[in-house]
Amino acid sequence: MVGVYSLSIADRYVISTLLEPIRLELQLTDSGIAFLTGVSLALFYVLFGFPMSWLIDRYSRRNIIALSVIAWSAMTTFCGLAQNYWQLLISRIGVGVGEAGGTPGASSILSDYFPAAQRPMALTVFALGASIGAWVGADVAGQIADLYGWRSVFLWLGIPGVVFGLLILFTIREPRRGQLDLNAAEKAPDFMTTMRYLWTQRSAVHVMIGSALTALWGWGLIWWTPTFLMRNFGLTAGEAGTLTGPMHLVGGSLATVFTAWLVARPSMADPRRVVWLMGAVIGVATVVSWFIYTSNSLATIEILFWIFIPSIYFYIGPCFGLLNNLAEPRMRAIFCASTLFVANVGNLIIAPQLVGWLSDSYLADGMNNAQSLRTAMLWLVPTGLWATFHYFWSARQIVSDQVRATGIDPVAEVRA
Repeated sequence: MVGVYSLSIADRYVISTLLEPIRLELQLTDSGIAFLTGVSLALFYVLFGFPMSWLIDRYSRRNIIALSVIAWSAMTTFCGLAQNYWQLLISRIGVGVGEAGGTPGASSILSDYFPAAQRPMALTVFALGASIGAWVGADVAGQIADLYGWRSVFLWLGIPGVVFGLLILFTIREPRRGQLDLNAAEKAPDFMTTMRYLWTQRSAVHVMIGSALTALWGWGLIWWTPTFLMRNFGLTAGEAGTLTGPMHLVGGSLATVFTAWLVARPSMADPRRVVWLMGAVIGVATVVSWFIYTSNSLATIEILFWIFIPSIYFYIGPCFGLLNNLAEPRMRAIFCASTLFVANVGNLIIAPQLVGWLSDSYLADGMNNAQSLRTAMLWLVPTGLWATFHYFWSARQIVSDQVRATGIDPVAEVRA
């Protein structure tokens, strides 16, 4: 399942490393390249997320995951074969449709392998896929692009992905749903019943909003960071990837493993402590991000990246783990899809398009393309503090919401 998530993130975020060379070849504005590479994928990713999750809650998750991996990997390959704007646009849409079935299915399967107290830890290990995938999309992709051109990157990612999908189909076992929960329904509720239940789980709503704003802030900035480095400091795609890639792989992985160890401690079975910690980390990292994108020193930026980049991995695993504990067993894929919906609207639709539009506006007002992008990116920074508020607010009733969903009192487990 870590491999599924790694491949999904790599295929999704490789485009951020390639934004500038693609933009220059196709002669696009910043808002134009944002729509082509981010919004086109995300629109269909979020539109297909709920139908795919409905299927995941009812049918073989293994089969759906495998077919999704094969589909999005094939469309990634087609991105490498694209010769014009429309061919690349259609291929990116295909990647979005395929990826809609990956993460919700993987998250749901893992929740049936681990009991409630261990799910935040298990889903945090699952989140290692994000750091591995981002490293591939930054460092490996940048090196390939410098050597062979941007189209070759998609071929290197897409073809092995098809093979990986076939391996999932023939090697992964489908566990029985809800086998580790006391409140395990035999039949999945309909979509509207699940959404009404979600709305009554107010702590889940706050965790979802917090994760969406964290994605808007952190991953929105990461989306434009390679282009920021190329324009402001004259780096190539490969050099930008080499600078940030190890921070994703090493820093992101260490942050993820440390988070897994931390949330697996008996004292952290109380979910209030998890959301308090998430809020504190994101709050501090938000301040750091402001100094990064206002600095004119590449050396200073590189040092601060080692704080900022690992921090954007800190929330992923705990967020999925908490939400799986706030959902009844046959509602988990829909809860996951709802979270991915709001998060991807934030970091793949709003953030790229907003920054692109603002950058074009500042460019029209007389700034150069380096200054315009830097100024536009700073608009995203305050959303990190907004996310912190929602994490803290969710602590007010997260314990009672978890008892309602799982039938298990996490505070009693801590006391025991």
